[in-house]
Amino acid sequence: MPLYGRGVTDPSPYQPGAAGRRVRRSFAFVDLSGFTALTDTEGDEKAVEVLTLFRNAVRGVAGFNGVRVAKWLGDGAMIVSIETEPLVEAILEIERRMQTGGSILPLRAGLATGDVILFEGDDYIGRAVNLAARLCDLAGPYEVLAPVDMVELEAPAESVRRIGLKGMNRPVEVIDLEAHRPR
Repeated sequence: MPLYGRGVTDPSPYQPGAAGRRVRRSFAFVDLSGFTALTDTEGDEKAVEVLTLFRNAVRGVAGFNGVRVAKWLGDGAMIVSIETEPLVEAILEIERRMQTGGSILPLRAGLATGDVILFEGDDYIGRAVNLAARLCDLAGPYEVLAPVDMVELEAPAESVRRIGLKGMNRPVEVIDLEAHRPR
């Protein structure tokens, strides 16, 4: 048996196929657009100031909406929820707080929902995770991109974009939720 520490053995050694279980989750990746350039031009202290504002907004909104920060990713975060609507509401509220709270950097985000593997109890593997990350990468400043089939939204056909994403076999129809948020 593998050792965990001095003389302690793993009571439940790894078994192939037992490393995860399939679950349905909604994911968001959020990112501060322009963070690297800000750090380069304004310095580390200003970057930490903006990052603190961002993380405080995420923490405050996540807890209230019942969503969870799965990972901090430097100037971004991976957020997970068991339901879609609270996640969408949380991301739009984080965006609002960043805009009204004095952030000098815009937020961008990508969302997706689907069946994934909950891996080792604290990580997620699957298409929905990858899709949300790719949509965040594609999003411009102040954009919150999501597949149209993820949200119930009556949007004009011209606001739906059909896009190909790196590593994805099929194009995805997406919409910018921020552009359709009631003001």
